[in-house]
Amino acid sequence: MNFNPCLLIPIYNHKDSIRSTVERLAGHCLPILIVDDGSDEATKHTLAMIALDYSVVRLLGLPQNSGKGAAVMHGMREARKAGFSHALQIDADGQHDSADIPRFLESGEAKPDAVICGKPIFDASVPKGRLYGRYITHFWIRIETLSYAIGDSMCGFRLYPLASVCALIGRVQLPKRMDFDPAILVRLSWSGAKFENIPTRVVYPINGLSHFNMLQDNFLITKMHTSLTCGMLLRLPMLIWRKFIPSGESGTHWSKLAERGSGVGVRIVFLCYRLLGERAARLLLLPIVGYFFLTGSKSRSASLAYLHRLNAHRAAIGEATLSTPGWRESFQHMQAFAQSALDKLTAWMGGFDSHRVDFPDRVELDRLISSGRGAVLIGSHLGNVEMTRALATTERRAIINAVVYTKHAQRFNQILTQANPSFSANLIQVSHFGPETAIMLKGKIDRGELLVIVGDRTPPTEGGSSRRSSGVDFLGKKAQFGHGPLILASLLDCPVYLFFCLREGERYRVYLEPFAERVVLPRAERQERLQVYLEQYARRLEAHCLKAPFQWFNFYDFWRQDSSTAVSRLQA
Repeated sequence: MNFNPCLLIPIYNHKDSIRSTVERLAGHCLPILIVDDGSDEATKHTLAMIALDYSVVRLLGLPQNSGKGAAVMHGMREARKAGFSHALQIDADGQHDSADIPRFLESGEAKPDAVICGKPIFDASVPKGRLYGRYITHFWIRIETLSYAIGDSMCGFRLYPLASVCALIGRVQLPKRMDFDPAILVRLSWSGAKFENIPTRVVYPINGLSHFNMLQDNFLITKMHTSLTCGMLLRLPMLIWRKFIPSGESGTHWSKLAERGSGVGVRIVFLCYRLLGERAARLLLLPIVGYFFLTGSKSRSASLAYLHRLNAHRAAIGEATLSTPGWRESFQHMQAFAQSALDKLTAWMGGFDSHRVDFPDRVELDRLISSGRGAVLIGSHLGNVEMTRALATTERRAIINAVVYTKHAQRFNQILTQANPSFSANLIQVSHFGPETAIMLKGKIDRGELLVIVGDRTPPTEGGSSRRSSGVDFLGKKAQFGHGPLILASLLDCPVYLFFCLREGERYRVYLEPFAERVVLPRAERQERLQVYLEQYARRLEAHCLKAPFQWFNFYDFWRQDSSTAVSRLQA
């Protein structure tokens, strides 16, 4: 989903300041959603006149005064329904500096899953009681989140990613009055959200109208902190895990991500399978997946980002959406990955025969093999292409070479080699393509062998630079896809197929789709042709992701890690 922000103003009886606030905001050419929290008739009349004068203004309303939090939540739900991706909340009384709006939007577009919070720079107009009260709230927020990430939890100038926030407000009961602003940030922090803090000037206008009730609102805020502190204690193990167990850096190229876990854990699963069989090994996966789910905040966030993006794309093209992705769906996603790894092990040990695989396009493969011609099969991290290579090898159907980068998965690959030495026989480790590599691969093609290479990762040596990758629309947003498989196919001058192997229940289904008889990249049109081929590949990968949503196993920030604009999404 594209970055599509709007402005959101909750209002209660600010008839004297709202017009000047809208005048300043209108210059930013953004839709303005004003949520009337049961204001008096004079304010309603003022708002009606403003809506007539400014086409960018849309009026929303609550039937009676319900509190600032209720107004903001109502506005965010309506903004989400209207197709906006982000809502920039700003107060109606003119406290906030509208000149900083571009800074908020720039940060939001660069990091669309983060909550962009204003960090006030006060002048002499700030009431001392309000200022000192903030310090107390800051103290409790840091305890409740075990973090300094939230610079100021009381400032109502902030940019929300609507997907994750609306999922949160639909799942938990949040305060509806002045205690809403800090409470929602703590809840988002617990869910793994990231925060950016932007220093911004905040003034308290002379004779300005404030609805902060010193007695009532301080009581509500105290009650809120008591509740959140209890919630923090319940979540303490998770918060400690997240804080002290590293799980990779956001935006890090996939090839730089370290293999998590230990060889001991992998060997335990291997021995369990060998001694007790597949069913026992599958049961053993549950606590292992649970551990990595709880400790792998970056992988979990990447999973949720992908599932949210997939859901949004389903809605955009008119397909039925999944249930709102949350931790349960992310756990299911990681569990599918673990099951895929176990299936690879099972296949290489001879426990998964071809009778459990449906291959409607087998005639196409048989025709290719009988012709004696080699071919390039472009796969992906969707499903289980490696399992198909295992079946082809163990049943001697064809020689399938996997062109891979294996540095980040050495422990698991060692286990597969131990299970069957043939695993590494046709595993071609490539970190860059030189003349020697091209000659060696050309020899395999000439002998009628098949080369499998994945197309949904950028080259490890370049980090996805513009010379080696291109941006292509994938699930509604630009993502970088590497040129390598296509350039390799053009050099080898052979047929190219797309190759997917998806788990369907207890069986697998293999899809072999003709892609190009030859990949032709004329020097004068090289970039344009690459773009066309990549778009064709991305469309087919997208179609199969919609078919098997939990089987795409790129657990890192796929949309951000190779581009200058970050586009991952986080779920509450």
